[in-house]
Amino acid sequence: MTVNSIGVVGAGQMGNGIAHVMALAGYDVVLNDINEDALKRAVDLIERNMDRQVSRDKITQDARDQAMARIVTTNDLPQVAKTDLIIEAATEEETIKQKIFDSLLPHLADHTILTSNTSSISITRLASRTDRPEKFMGFHFMNPVPVMQLVELIRGIATDKETYDTCLGVVEKLGKTAASAEDFPAFIVNRILMPMINEAVYTLYEGVGNVNSIDQSMKLGANHPMGPLELADFIGLDTCLAIMNVLHDGLADTKYRPCPLLTKYVEAGWLGRKTQRGFYDYRGETPVPTR
Repeated sequence: MTVNSIGVVGAGQMGNGIAHVMALAGYDVVLNDINEDALKRAVDLIERNMDRQVSRDKITQDARDQAMARIVTTNDLPQVAKTDLIIEAATEEETIKQKIFDSLLPHLADHTILTSNTSSISITRLASRTDRPEKFMGFHFMNPVPVMQLVELIRGIATDKETYDTCLGVVEKLGKTAASAEDFPAFIVNRILMPMINEAVYTLYEGVGNVNSIDQSMKLGANHPMGPLELADFIGLDTCLAIMNVLHDGLADTKYRPCPLLTKYVEAGWLGRKTQRGFYDYRGETPVPTR
């Protein structure tokens, strides 16, 4: 199957990055969000990020202009349904994702492939609620999308080979690398990454180290580009907690129990960079540890 148009549902951190790379790769993009302001912010951010790529000679001005012209925004979900491949990139809550797919179903073309950018939720379960489980799979980008080279492709139990091969072709056209993952909780990247972050929060919770010493230890001692607590703030503490809960519920192993301190930060609304406070306070000129 040839893919010419891409629908992206959700114009947040992941959705705008997906729209960015798809448009640069030559796809016509329909970017959807229920919030008009979110759509405007997304387009502004895509423009700024592409301008930065032009200034660094990563892309040409002409490529930038053509890519921006390929992006159309809409609050009308049925308009997204007219595309060849849809990538749902909404909040990491299964009920919200299910409602989106339920709303899309009556308007879809027969050939349209449905995918989710979920970082942890069962692809098989999401697919089972649609009329095309064989044309449904996980299409998990890493954040920030324009920079990160990996895309996890996750087949549900019913996903057919044509759907997988089509999505693989899209990843290759983006110039990224695909990793094929089985449909188990959190797949590959987050199955490994999130327990490490959760253990770093336990290390803080138990007083083994403070925020600075934990992040410095992993940056300088393990050569990580970001410390685990800094990374958690970047990802969003609510997302980290949601993924840990999926792991804990799905695998029934106490080693995946979310740290109570992570839960407390989320309850406080301290979700990291996006709320200006998490394990660091970002309201000043430089981030300051909150513990």
